[in-house]
Amino acid sequence: MSDSNDPHAARDLIGYANTPPHPHWPNNAKICLSFVLNVEEGGEHTLLNNDDHSEAFLTEGGATAQPRPGPDRHLGYESAYAYGSRCGFWRILDLFKRNGLRFTSWSIGRAIELNPDAARAMEDAGCEVGSHSYRWIDYNGMEPAEEKEHIAKTMDIIKDASPSGQYPRGWYTGRMSMNTRKLVYETYRERGALDLLYDSDSYEDDLPYWVPSPSPSSDPAVPSPPLLVVPYCYESNDMKFAQAPGFVNSTQFFDYLRDAFDVLYAEGERSSSSSSKSPFDVPKMLTIAMHSRVLGRPGRFAGLQRFIEYISKKDGVWVATREEIAAHWRKEHPPSQAVIDASRKTASVAACPAATAGQ
Repeated sequence: MSDSNDPHAARDLIGYANTPPHPHWPNNAKICLSFVLNVEEGGEHTLLNNDDHSEAFLTEGGATAQPRPGPDRHLGYESAYAYGSRCGFWRILDLFKRNGLRFTSWSIGRAIELNPDAARAMEDAGCEVGSHSYRWIDYNGMEPAEEKEHIAKTMDIIKDASPSGQYPRGWYTGRMSMNTRKLVYETYRERGALDLLYDSDSYEDDLPYWVPSPSPSSDPAVPSPPLLVVPYCYESNDMKFAQAPGFVNSTQFFDYLRDAFDVLYAEGERSSSSSSKSPFDVPKMLTIAMHSRVLGRPGRFAGLQRFIEYISKKDGVWVATREEIAAHWRKEHPPSQAVIDASRKTASVAACPAATAGQ
């Protein structure tokens, strides 16, 4: 059964369909690239965090690695994670700095708490420090009050570590609960920070879209604007190195990224061609997901290097932080009146399809 006040009560399987809006990327770009670095080391399951087992996912144990319960720590798994913060993070950041590019990070609050210099280094390089919640754990089933504490704590940790002293603009929990989107929205509202919040706990589109407020209010004194969603990805993601079937070497990773880029780049090129007759041919967005302890390893890192070399030879490519993408979408495609109206209702907030957003 679904709750009429649940923002996830109804699935939108239609979206923009075959008539996506033209994003009008800056400088008439044919494609937008969003690189995202997951900063998770120290926030994973470990007995040091009072968990009952050690995290095995996305380690050198591969697809068959299993969590090991206590009472003893798994020093091997912990060490595999530590490589990310000690080496991989800096290798990836240096590559982007050398190429004049910026990424968004999904930063776990606990990871930044243990390594605040990482947040400062990213901001100093012009990168965006977004939130990945406080722990790299499954929030499904957690009591809402406890999850909200994690959200608030993460906001404070990132703000305190940030040279600009700002809250994270973007939010991606990943292993979210049914309450996550609502709780994040409410916590930002309580702190007067809703105006720049965007959500990325979605994988269902090639373009951003608006959804009604996950916490609507009939009180005009309580703001409940629509929420912008900037979709994330599971597939152009280095996590495939730890899944079966997945990437085995850097060449497979590069080939996949290049093919995804080429398909979307061609759609963007056709959008400006008078011979194109398909309304689906508009510029799109491609997200490339990275993990310090995975892609930061030299043998895999080579694939990222080749991909950056490849796109540097193409014209009409906008490499942007997700904060920049969100700001652009707000300007070019503000929410439709239908989404705004749905955000003001106290009844079902899932009745308005995202396909109307910005049209």
